[in-house]
This record gives sequence, C-alpha cells and structure tokens, in this order.
Amino acid sequence: MTEKPIVLVVDDTPENIDVLSGALRGDYKIKVAASGETALRIAAGEPKPDIVLLDIMMPEMDGYEVCRRLKANPVTARIPVIFITAKAEVSDEQRGFELGAVDYITKPISPPIVRARVRTQLALYDQRRELEKIVAERTSELNETRLAVIRRLGRAAEFKDNETGLHVIRMSRYSRLIAEAIRVSDDWAELLLNAAPMHDIGKIGIPDHILRKPGKLDPDEWETMRRHPAFGAEIISDHPSELLRLSREIALAHHEKWDGAGYPYGLAGEDIPISARIVAIADVFDALTTERPYKPAWAVEKAVALIEQEAGRHFDPTLVGAFREVLPQVLEVRDRYAEHGVHID
Repeated sequence: MTEKPIVLVVDDTPENIDVLSGALRGDYKIKVAASGETALRIAAGEPKPDIVLLDIMMPEMDGYEVCRRLKANPVTARIPVIFITAKAEVSDEQRGFELGAVDYITKPISPPIVRARVRTQLALYDQRRELEKIVAERTSELNETRLAVIRRLGRAAEFKDNETGLHVIRMSRYSRLIAEAIRVSDDWAELLLNAAPMHDIGKIGIPDHILRKPGKLDPDEWETMRRHPAFGAEIISDHPSELLRLSREIALAHHEKWDGAGYPYGLAGEDIPISARIVAIADVFDALTTERPYKPAWAVEKAVALIEQEAGRHFDPTLVGAFREVLPQVLEVRDRYAEHGVHID
C-alpha cells in the first residue's frame, strides 16, 4: 500500500488547524505545529513532510521567517511551502513568493481549493524530482570532468604545506559523513563532498615562508594568513554552478566560529553557512590528528575531547553531536587515507 503524502500544517490558531486538517485528512497524513520553532523541528525530522501549509501571522517567529529558514537549510530547502494567511495585500503575496513559496492562499479558505492546490503542488514536486534525476543522468560526464578539476585544485593548495594532499581527501569525506548524520539530501551531501576540497584554495596566495613556518606566526604574518579565505573566494569567484557556489561559500566561511570570534567577518551561529560549519569540524579534526611541521599528530581521543569542549564556542553544538555519532566511520576514512602508502587516483 502506498504511503500517504505528509502535510505539515503550521498555524498558532487551533481552529485554523482543525479546518485545514479536516479538509485534507482523507487523502494525506497530517502533522501540525503551533509555532515556527516546532515547524522547523518537524520539517527537519524524519519522515519529512512532503509539503508545508504555513500561516504568516504567528508570535515569536512569523511565517516569513519560517519559510526563509526552511529554504536556507539544505535539509528542508526542497520541501514546497504554501502560505495560507489572512494577509491579502499584493506586497504580502510578493514577499511570500520571493522567499521561495510555491503558492499563496488567503483566508477564509475554501476546502476544495486547498485540496486542489495541494494536489497540484505535490504533483509538480514529484515531476521536478523526476526531471532532476533525468538531468543528472544526462550531465554525469560533464560533472565528472568538473569534479576532477575541483579535486585537483584542492590538492594544489594542499601541496603547498602537505606532502601528499591527503588532507582534502580525508576532510571532504568526514564532511559528507557529518552531513549524512543530520539527514540532508543525498545530493547535497555529495555536493559537499566535492566542494569541501576547495576550502583552503586561498592558501595559494599565501607566501611559502608564512605557510610553512615551523614556529608561531608573528602578528603581521598572522594577518596575512587570515586573508586566505578571501583569497579563496576571489579565486573561485561568482559562478552559476551549484558546486562552485558551495565551494566559494565554504572557502570564505570555514574559519568563522559559532560564538562570532572567527574570521574574516566574525559571523556567529546560523549566520555561518551550514556547509562551512560542517567543514570547520572536519578540517580541525584532521589537522589535529595529522602530523604537521609545527606539531606532532594528536591522539584521536584528545582531538575529539577538544572538539566537544569547543561546542558552542568554535563549533555548532548540533554538528558536534553529529560528528560524535559518525566517529567510527570517520576513523575508517582516516585509516584508509593515512599519510603513508596510499595511492591518490
């Protein structure tokens, strides 16, 4: 028997929830949320809703902000959102579509209209997923060529201060494991795997005497080193390719910290792109557990303890938990791509 599609109804008024649920319950499985925070948590959980019906005028977090956060999070970005609201001005509707909604229905609702709109948007969602699959298959050769270039550029940066370039191989695989642990889409996890190797491409712009200095950097040298995220973003530049956009995002933001103490912009919390927050953990773990000219390799237990200690300061606490969850697989990757005796294809 085919599972019914899941509809998440978000409204702070119980009567409105009852009306929408009653209109849809026969054909769909209904989940409800009376606040924006609850809606975001349900949408990111399992099983995910197939569509969200979202009120705008709610306390604490309005529907516009809920939609913005849904679309900003790769875990929930593809879920269709229909606004159902009493706000009937053209400017309100325009704003809803600009935030990524697929439809806009004003209250009071007509149950037959709501059912028709939901049915239409779910059909379009299914068609879009099928078309995306076809396009992906037809462009696989081009993607492989692009990925090969990305990987080699990432290794080019690593060869400046790493004899084998294995760091980018390990940390990119760690990044994918963390992403999978928070249940992002398979496509986005794969995209992260292929974008992460470019995180330090900006090191190409750092003089060797600074990059390879065995001792502590002086203030002027450190200021130069802190420019490599901006160098990286400039090297990758703006490009319509989803892969290159994510690569640039990571290169620019992977040294930001959860508490705002990072660089280059001092971003904090969820203002830091989730891609960069994931890569930050993967990058630091691999750096700690790998021998460098200026330090021996740390024991895994010591490195993990530091990352857990830095949850809420350097790192996103939720992602630290995800990292801990996949640590056994991370260590398998680490052993497979150890610094000695591994062939890089």
